[in-house]
Formats: sequence, C-alpha cells, structure tokens
Amino acid sequence: MPSLRRLRKLLFVLFLTYVFVIVMLVFLENRMVYPLESAAGHWENPPDPAIEEVTFPSADGVTIHGWYLAQPGAAEVLVICHGNGGNLSYRGHTLLRFREVLGCSVLIFDYPGYGKSSGKPSEEGCYASAEAALRWLNDFKSYPSRQVILFGESLGGGIATEIAKRQPCRALVLFKTFTTLPAVGQRRYRWLPVRWLMRNKFDSLAKIRDIHVPTFIASATLDEIVPFEMGKELHAAALGPKEFMALEGEHHNDRLSDDFMMRLKRFLEQIR
Repeated sequence: MPSLRRLRKLLFVLFLTYVFVIVMLVFLENRMVYPLESAAGHWENPPDPAIEEVTFPSADGVTIHGWYLAQPGAAEVLVICHGNGGNLSYRGHTLLRFREVLGCSVLIFDYPGYGKSSGKPSEEGCYASAEAALRWLNDFKSYPSRQVILFGESLGGGIATEIAKRQPCRALVLFKTFTTLPAVGQRRYRWLPVRWLMRNKFDSLAKIRDIHVPTFIASATLDEIVPFEMGKELHAAALGPKEFMALEGEHHNDRLSDDFMMRLKRFLEQIR
C-alpha cells in the first residue's frame, strides 16, 4: 500500500537522522565538554601585582600555566580546579577573595589548551595538570598535599575529586558540581543514549566513596546546568567529616556568595 511505503520511508529517514545526530555528538563531544578559550581568544591581566605567573610540566609533556597568590606564613594552600568555560584569567578576583577570607595561599591553573597552557584537553589531561600543580606546590612552595585544600567548581569538581582519591589532601570542596558528566548530558539530551556514548566520565559519585578527607559540598537550588540533587547525592555518598550547603536562589554561574565563603571558613576551622 502507498501509505505503508511512505510510512516506512519516513521511519527510515528518521532513523538515519537519529544515527547522524548520535555520530555528530560523539564527534563533537570534546568540543562540547571543553569549550576552551585560549589566551589569544581572551585574556585579562592579574588584578593584583602579588599574583605570580607560573608554569609547570604535566606527566604527558604538556606545559601548564597558572597564577599563584602567596599568603606569607600560611600553613595551607587552596588549589582551584575551575569550570570548563573561559580560562583562569576570568577568575583573578576569586584568588584575592579566597586569600582574604580563608587566610591561605591560592593557586589556580588552566587545563591543556586553556589560556596559556599547551596541548589539548581530555579527562586524563585535566587530571595530569592538577597533579602537576600539586607537585609544583610541594617542590617549589613547600606545600605537601596534606596542606592542600582542593576546590572544584562544576567540571573542576570531577578533577578535584579524582585528585583527592589519588593522594591525601587537607579538604575537598565541591562547588556546583555533578555526580557524573554523562548523567548531566543525559538530562540535557534525554532522547539519546548519552550514558553509553560519552567517553569523558568524571565519575565523582563512584570515587567519593573511597575518599577519606573532610568534604564540603555546595549546590545551587536554581542551577540550570547541574541539578541541585546531584550535590545531595555526592554528600550522601561522602564518608565525612562532611557538610552540605544549599545555595538558595542561586544559579550555576553566580559568583561566590558571602554566605558560602563564611560557611566554608567555619567548616575548615572546625576540622583543624
């Protein structure tokens, strides 16, 4: 029957379109996960002359660039694993704020391909850059990993969690981050088998069960990118000492609030 043939043809075209979309998303995955911005695309100068520009090699031969802000006499250093958008130069004032409120030294670094770092980003490349940052702190600033506070924002939460699993640290701070990256992708593309297709996993939910350091987790109630509930899941799986903070009325890209900074400060003081 003509109508049946037309229906079969339509279904075949829809199937081919579906397969094409899947293939394109697989091909473009890294561009979507890492919308990197090199220094050539946009770069802001350090907001304070006390911020030191540093470089260090990662295990895969990539040169990682970072900014270091010292707090003389500080016993601890906070390492920022930033989100996947922009580069570290967007976050200069964050270094100043952490040093002012927490009284610690601060280091932020760019992942491969971001800012002034060489190479191309990947999940393992991001982990390697974070490990290189900790080696540099130990070798040149005399901060062993046990004196490092790992701060992971959004995608950086997956990186900070992996590093906290690999080596002991002072504390793990997860800010507006996810359980796993495929879980976020599946929520956005419900009609695609994202969980099975994604190569970048950042499976923080599985890893946090093996981490034995104090953990502070904050999630935004109006987060349009990472569901608020994912932060609750991470907190439930964490071993502790641990604390969860609901960032009421906040969105994913809102800046660090005064309430968050003070809660984090109290948490770090309590676990000393």
